[in-house]
Amino acid sequence: MKKAVYPGTFDPLTIGHLDIIKRAARLVSELHVVVADNYRKAPTFTTEERIEMIKMVTTDVDNVIVTSTNDLIVRYAKNNHIDLIIRGLRNIQDYENEYALYQFNRNINKEIETLILFPSSKNHYVSSSAIKELVYHNADISPYVPREIISTLEEKLKKRL
Repeated sequence: MKKAVYPGTFDPLTIGHLDIIKRAARLVSELHVVVADNYRKAPTFTTEERIEMIKMVTTDVDNVIVTSTNDLIVRYAKNNHIDLIIRGLRNIQDYENEYALYQFNRNINKEIETLILFPSSKNHYVSSSAIKELVYHNADISPYVPREIISTLEEKLKKRL
């Protein structure tokens, strides 16, 4: 039984994230989607809200477990008997960040491998920060986020403007 973890802030979840979740879930018997807070970011949505949004759009994926951690992902992986981290890579900036993260993770635990998945071409430029910008300017976000969570995103993001 091969297990993997796909971590992210998912603030908010995009169709790019969902694409990676569904593709990664086909590769393993159990996929842990882990909401992990980044100390450098001030999230718009609470951890619980992000977990609920992910659960809402992954009901059709039987092997997904949605949870959170405040610890390092390599520690989460080890504690849950997971030896594969899934990461998405959109552009050269992501590459630099992911490569550095990979090196740190390997130094902490050499038994845990990282697998990079590239986004589908239609999701290549989609980012959570771009979604927030579009909502700020009252633009249509339906091409970029799962339809099930559009109203939740717009309601919460507009309150913060």
